[in-house]
Amino acid sequence: MTVNNLPGKILVIDDDRALCELLEEDLSRRGHSVWTALKVVDAREILHQQDIDIVLTDLNMPEISGIEFCAEIQSNRPDLPVVIMTAFGSLETAIAALRAGAYDFVTKPVDLDLLSISLDRALQHRHLQEKVRLLKNQVRQQRSDDEMLGESPVFQEVKQQIMRIANLDTSVFICGESGTGKELVARALHQQSHRCEEPFIAINCAALPENLLESELFGHVRGAFTDARETRKGLFVEASGGTLLLDEVAELPLALQPKLLRVLEDHKVRPLGGSKEIDCDVRVLASSHQDLAAAVAAGQFRSDLFYRLNVIQLELPPLRDRGNDILLLAFRFIEQLSQRFNKSVTGLAQPAAACLLAYHWPGNVRELRNVIERALAFTDHDQLIMEDFPEQIRRPNGGVSLPASLVATGDILPLEEMERRYIRQVLDQLNDNRTLAARLLGVDRKTLYRKLKDS
Repeated sequence: MTVNNLPGKILVIDDDRALCELLEEDLSRRGHSVWTALKVVDAREILHQQDIDIVLTDLNMPEISGIEFCAEIQSNRPDLPVVIMTAFGSLETAIAALRAGAYDFVTKPVDLDLLSISLDRALQHRHLQEKVRLLKNQVRQQRSDDEMLGESPVFQEVKQQIMRIANLDTSVFICGESGTGKELVARALHQQSHRCEEPFIAINCAALPENLLESELFGHVRGAFTDARETRKGLFVEASGGTLLLDEVAELPLALQPKLLRVLEDHKVRPLGGSKEIDCDVRVLASSHQDLAAAVAAGQFRSDLFYRLNVIQLELPPLRDRGNDILLLAFRFIEQLSQRFNKSVTGLAQPAAACLLAYHWPGNVRELRNVIERALAFTDHDQLIMEDFPEQIRRPNGGVSLPASLVATGDILPLEEMERRYIRQVLDQLNDNRTLAARLLGVDRKTLYRKLKDS
């Protein structure tokens, strides 16, 4: 028995029962799994139930033609190769089949060896497409993971939510304090969605006056207002196929809110001064550090627009609740920013790390990045030390720079005991991450294990 090197799941569709049986026998002998259907309605059911690799269909069938069925398959499953069998091997037939999305066509009576070669090529094409898709997903995920750095349980939950909703086209409202990374999360939603190859555009609704914001969002035609010297597309049209982030959406003027709601409902936009509506296929994300529900209650934001934007709510945790992520992000910023200043800064001294963990970070990740950037600009050391940080970081509560729990109480203790207590405290703050603890303490892992063993 000859077994194909690349076996696949093949669906054969032909109203000739004898031909179906012949093809099933031959293709099975070559190592394929074969399903047969005499009618298109039965073929549709098989496609619904089975993960088919190739469709082999006759051109002339009672219900619809093979070319029509090919076009139907391609509209629903563009990754699924279709090979068409025909007794009329004309150039016009070939062109029609290819235009419908067919991978190949073979003539009847079917030469089984030539058919096998065609199916092998179609299978290789399908598997190559699958590999490309997986690689794109891996690159997309790696890019997102590289930006969405964090190991804390609260941030892991955010990342899991992103994974669950990324491919949904529904609106998402991203909320959280200023500096928590709302635009970063919006970009991650875009990068992990099927829209990732199309534009991602963000606009700050608080940054523009009302008349400019309306033109920026919806576009305008020439002469729509005094300075409209030429027609301009709005961001809804420019982002078509992709994602539009309305940052600080709570600042959107009340007069614009009904127009935005209409665009979200109808997926059409009418430029300022225009008489025609333009289709726009855009996924809209919104973000704000304000309590949008409170703005609705205060009459500052339309409730219908709020419910349309708030289909799914994604709340970002403040940096002070993310524990060990503070140091992970600090190391990432040191790595990124030290190159800009042409400095060989490798990390944080232990007291400096303790300061970062003790500080409450009202400005969240944005503030942490700014603090690291400032420290790198002025440091003369190969590690950032406490003195490189501003006063509010060194003494967040007006007291000592180290957490009080690190200070021994009672009688004066031997230095070794103080060291052991300090190591235990650092490990507690890092959720027992010994690799990171060793980096912070400036020792290798073996030394850290030895000190722990001795204690």
